[in-house]
Amino acid sequence: MAPDNLFAIRLAVMGLALAVCGHAQGQPVALAVEEGIASWYGAAFDGQRSASGEIFDSGQLTAAHRTLPFGTRVRVHRLGSAESIVVRINDRGPYIESRIIDLSYAAAQRLGVTDPGLFRVAIEVLESEEAAPQARTFFAVRAGTFRNPDNARRTSLLLQEKFGADGPVTITRNGDYWYVLVGNAATQAEAETLAVSVRKSGEAFRSAYVVRLGQ
Repeated sequence: MAPDNLFAIRLAVMGLALAVCGHAQGQPVALAVEEGIASWYGAAFDGQRSASGEIFDSGQLTAAHRTLPFGTRVRVHRLGSAESIVVRINDRGPYIESRIIDLSYAAAQRLGVTDPGLFRVAIEVLESEEAAPQARTFFAVRAGTFRNPDNARRTSLLLQEKFGADGPVTITRNGDYWYVLVGNAATQAEAETLAVSVRKSGEAFRSAYVVRLGQ
């Protein structure tokens, strides 16, 4: 069996087990589990506007995730220990493909991982009114992040030639940054397939990743 299939089965089994335990003990039900590398960001970003529109405060228990809806509460378990923390998603990232979540400094401090910087975690998505489904959600591939809008425009034209048939290539802005997005897939799986093609199209796009939009 392919490694990807084994990983998918493992997530499904873990998610089912957590759901059963939650119902039995009257605790919030875990909707899904994701394992991977976490990082944190701190006071250097205080006062900046996050992707959700909130002003970032490293002292709050928040986190950045690539696709989870803003307002989603997740429990982050530090693997290899009994430590965990509940945070609220209010930003997008991490911008490095190998990482799955970027915690605020306060959250990382609670987990005791401010010194390592990178650490392995498991993420449970918890039920919450804040995480109610949005009316219109779709997925795109973020192919580039720029401070110079001219660079963003040149990149979008290049990607339009390569991937215009797979969906629109658009430019969005958040604060001082300009983002080039490819596609508007209805599901994350479709967008992940497109992301593979974008990453293979050139060295400049090797860090392209899927983001959730339409909130």
